[in-house]
Amino acid sequence: MLIGRVQSQDVEQIVLGTKHSLRSDILNEDRAYWISLPDSYHAKASSYKHYPVLIVLDGNVHFKPIAGIVNYMSSDVYRSWKIPEMIVVAIQNVDRRRDYTPDKVITVSANNTGGGDNFLRFLEDELFPELDQKFRTTPYRILFGHSLGGLLATHAYMQEKTLFNSFIAVDPSFGTWDAATMDTKLDSLTEQSFERFLYIATANWGKRNIRNRDRHVRLYEALNSKCKGEFPAKLEYFPDEDHNSVPIPAFHSGISAIFEGYGISYRDVEGIAQLRHHFEALSERLSWDFRPPEYLVNQLGYRMLQSKLENEKSNALAYFILNVENYPTSANAYDSLGEAYEALGDTPKAIENYKKALALDSDHEHAGVRIQALSKY
Repeated sequence: MLIGRVQSQDVEQIVLGTKHSLRSDILNEDRAYWISLPDSYHAKASSYKHYPVLIVLDGNVHFKPIAGIVNYMSSDVYRSWKIPEMIVVAIQNVDRRRDYTPDKVITVSANNTGGGDNFLRFLEDELFPELDQKFRTTPYRILFGHSLGGLLATHAYMQEKTLFNSFIAVDPSFGTWDAATMDTKLDSLTEQSFERFLYIATANWGKRNIRNRDRHVRLYEALNSKCKGEFPAKLEYFPDEDHNSVPIPAFHSGISAIFEGYGISYRDVEGIAQLRHHFEALSERLSWDFRPPEYLVNQLGYRMLQSKLENEKSNALAYFILNVENYPTSANAYDSLGEAYEALGDTPKAIENYKKALALDSDHEHAGVRIQALSKY
């Protein structure tokens, strides 16, 4: 039977990210890293935004799924909004045994373990400045590591000084951290560690993992006992995942734990005071200023503005004012505030804020149209 050829159509690539390279003087080698930017990054209306940075170790393995999860959980396209949009940076491996082990492992044969601190210096002293120069970053940084990468992430968390703010350590390989070694590390711990968030995931890979799992629990309980206040951390066991399958479900759970409460629904907001308190509590837990997202405050404002109750309409104004206070370089925030004043019959204030929107974005069509329409009266 003769089967005819199917004519192929022109195809367009779906781009997940871009490849970059940096010459490291600290490591004395070139290091490759891949970048995935948020959906909003290149939108003109979002040009004022700066984004947290997620560093992914073993990036050649984890880049695609983790970049996809971050996109799904944060992008306006999916309206999930469980976490803030962020820049995903996946570090490509050269020698993970060298780079991810913080301590020298003594073996019969010579080895090059123990380069963990050197690798962290590369990230903080060389990679971060390059990222800050090339991209619109905010200095809230998360470190994700699995296995030996999880060991390095835990080590970085326990240091007195680090430029990372949160850590996701997935089934970290604590094979070299016996009781004596762990106690030594715990004895040198300072209060600074408890200003960071730590998530540890433990996989179930049979009898081989019992000792490692016990070390995860021992470390977590020791850290919890040393923390004077509420311990900003979570330990989670995945009974249905092994060492190789756990990274992706654990990342989803870990990033959700870090930003628990960030994705509050507008339906659960009882008022502007409660909204402020909610994000102040989140900011205190993460030791960083996370303000109510612009889209959420807009949702609340428009919902009240469209109410049939006059008192709710007047109360809507406070939400739009909150947005311009929190996002003073957002044209959309001023445009929405202009709309609120217009709906409430304050034409001068409406025009004033539409003009501010237009000053920030000369192509803002709605603001230009409304200024022209209201100026006739």
